[in-house]
Amino acid sequence: MGLARYIVQRFITYLLVLYIGLTITFFLPRFMPSNPIDNYIAQMQSRVGQTMTPAAMANLRNSLEQLYGLKGSLWSQYLHYMGSVVLHFDFGPSFANYPDSVASLIFTALPWTAGLLLTSTIIAWILGNMVGLVAGYFNKSRTASVLEFFGIVLYPIPYYILALVAILILAYYIPVFPLTPTFLPGAMTLQKFGNILYNSFLPGLTLVLAAFGWNILSMKTLAVATKEEPFVTYARMKGTSDWTRMTNYVFRNAMLPQVTGLVLSLATIFSGALLTEILFSYPGVGLLMRTAAGSGDYNMLYGTIDLSIIAVATAAFVLDLVYPLLDPRIRFR
Repeated sequence: MGLARYIVQRFITYLLVLYIGLTITFFLPRFMPSNPIDNYIAQMQSRVGQTMTPAAMANLRNSLEQLYGLKGSLWSQYLHYMGSVVLHFDFGPSFANYPDSVASLIFTALPWTAGLLLTSTIIAWILGNMVGLVAGYFNKSRTASVLEFFGIVLYPIPYYILALVAILILAYYIPVFPLTPTFLPGAMTLQKFGNILYNSFLPGLTLVLAAFGWNILSMKTLAVATKEEPFVTYARMKGTSDWTRMTNYVFRNAMLPQVTGLVLSLATIFSGALLTEILFSYPGVGLLMRTAAGSGDYNMLYGTIDLSIIAVATAAFVLDLVYPLLDPRIRFR
């Protein structure tokens, strides 16, 4: 009974978070002074180089409002947004890539972002936590000081600086990797798979290094605090080895906050690594967001932001359900 009540409460909270986030996403652009229809018509007239008659302008505006879900009152637009758009993930055509639909463009870019960020996030999490665990458990040794220093150096460096340095060194001065990735067209083959790995290695390396420092420092701090707990002292008095205490006692208890960070980091892959994809011209969701913001493509912004909200809220909901299984001190209540 307690488990069912816990799940229902968390599910209601999850739906409430989704509703509030998606509602804010709907209203916020509509309160901005610019109008996407006016911007689109102005861009079209500048390309054509001539003005339109008032009747043609009215017909065009009416067609665009119907096409992009901006027809009718604010309430009717909201109902259309929450029904057709959110429930069916149908955001209509893209302003900047008409007549391609927003959903097709997102699902085309999503595998690139998911593959890059999923791999780099997991690698950075595993390596950073292993190094941080050793540095924290043996915190009085010289090796631990060196490992901690490595994390301290990496952590405060802004990501764009780290990425630019990697590009200058590994793509310009020592041209090991390309400045701009070039992916082979066509179906997936062994050659194309190797081409993807080669072109994705440098942006993936910068993402690993950016998250590596934080994982080292956070796990090191948790390990130092956990190894002084009474249950670890009791295990040491029983004669257990350092390896057993470090892995079975310290790591299993210090990893809980790190698991939270990992799950939320994995959820953010659906919004893309914006700076990474811009700096490396990587064809992912982040680059779509950047293009949409620059061209006033509201439909694309709706699609990418809503996808991110759904992913983060779902990850938090799953984490709430899984946490009691990871930590026996937490109970379903």
